Amino acid sequence: MWEWLLTSIDPSRAHDVGFEVSMHGRLMVLGWSFLVPIGILSARFFKIMPRQQWPQKRDNQFWWFTHLTMQYTAGVLMLMAIWLIWPISGKYENSFLHHLMGWTTVTLCSVQYLAGWLRGTKGGPTELAKTGTIRGDHFDMTPRRKAFEYIHKTAGYVCLTAAIIAVFSGMWMTNAPNWMWIILIAWWVFIIALFFNLQRTIGAIETYEAIWGDDPTLPGNQLKPIGLGTKRRNGSPSANR
Repeated sequence: MWEWLLTSIDPSRAHDVGFEVSMHGRLMVLGWSFLVPIGILSARFFKIMPRQQWPQKRDNQFWWFTHLTMQYTAGVLMLMAIWLIWPISGKYENSFLHHLMGWTTVTLCSVQYLAGWLRGTKGGPTELAKTGTIRGDHFDMTPRRKAFEYIHKTAGYVCLTAAIIAVFSGMWMTNAPNWMWIILIAWWVFIIALFFNLQRTIGAIETYEAIWGDDPTLPGNQLKPIGLGTKRRNGSPSANR
């Protein structure tokens, strides 16, 4: 069994990778197979914590700090991985799919960061003392904020899909041993099962309602939630339409 686990997925090819390729793969796997999914799950399902007395207690930022920490750390690991592999990027044959999905991931990841930096102001009652106004792109759900929501949520899942393909195509390209395939496939089965279970039991709570509550007179609560499967816990007349 141990011998089989250490054997490459394709016994007809050698698994002979140097330091740069090995570290490139490890950094990308750590970032995109572990950190990024955790960041996505925290942002999608834990804007309102299980024991949080919502809507009396609002704007719990556990999800926010978790999301930022996971995604920014993954971004740093990605840059390190690119730096390592850049000088020998043309070493492997039949690498078109890996290169295509890899650069697609990098491009969409850059779009994610750029969209986040340009998403506009927050606004709302909690910002009144700081800025002197309740107005803000998020609180008012301006076109700028709406564009961010659509871009960030759509590009995020497309980016993760491209990253998964890049990881597995890279493993095939380097002829990774069986134990790596087993661990990564088992991990992704777990993550996907967890995702659907959380979607069924908790649901993807909208950021706006999590931060400012369910008052139907608030600007954002009068709009349809943005994002596939996103819902409001209580909701206004337009909730969950």
